[in-house]
Parts: sequence; C-alpha cells; structure tokens
Amino acid sequence: MENDNTIRRLKTIEGHLRGIIGMLEQDAYCIDVIRQIQAVDAALNKVSTKILENHLNSCVITAIKGNNVKERERVLKEITEVFEMSNKV
Repeated sequence: MENDNTIRRLKTIEGHLRGIIGMLEQDAYCIDVIRQIQAVDAALNKVSTKILENHLNSCVITAIKGNNVKERERVLKEITEVFEMSNKV
C-alpha cells in the first residue's frame, strides 16, 4: 500500500518533469522554469524522506533488535552513507 502511494507520487513528479521539458522547448521564462525545478526537487526530497522513514521503521529496527551484529553494523553504515551522499549533492 505504501509502495503504491510512493509510485503515484513519483509518476506525478514525472509529469512535472515532462512539463519542465515542455517549458524549455517553448522557451519559457527562466525563472518560471527554475521555480518548477525547485518544486520537483522538493517533491523528490519528500518522497526520499518517506522512503527513509519506512526503512528506519522496518529494516533498521529489525536489524537493531536482531542478534546479528554484522547486519546491525551494515544497516547503520548504510544510513550514514545516505546522509554523506546527501551532503555531496
């Protein structure tokens, strides 16, 4: 069910991206294009946050409660890497 909502959001974002492409093809005003790009960026960040939240509430909690130390370390390392990558972008 949650996946369906995420896919729906991404398809909406895809539509907005196609709209931006159309704006560029029609030589739209640059600031208007930038505003649309910012809206898509914000929407993608929202989807990313929701996916991360779901991951934390499922995979990470399972790993932390589990007895497998290597799995716990792996999952925590992944979370750290995600935040490191977001700072590079």
